[in-house]
Amino acid sequence: MDNLLSIDWRVFITIFASVFIAELGDKTQLATMLFAADKETSKWMVFAAASAALVVASAVGVLAGSVLSAYISQKVLAYIAGVGFILIGILTLVKA
Repeated sequence: MDNLLSIDWRVFITIFASVFIAELGDKTQLATMLFAADKETSKWMVFAAASAALVVASAVGVLAGSVLSAYISQKVLAYIAGVGFILIGILTLVKA
């Protein structure tokens, strides 16, 4: 089990920056902006709910990655992710 008190800050910053940049302008951020635009909705409630959703989604990603890595090499997983991103990009361009 990982020691939570021993943080590799280079890895932390790399992961943080990658996820942060990927989420900017994403449909998740746009949906959150729409909820926050509602004058009758507490901005703290929007922040708390959106944050909780991202935490749970990240937990699912970590769990899935941990399980898959027991059966598939990290290199193959990286290729699968890369091909997936390319396919999503192509589909986005075709629909534009």
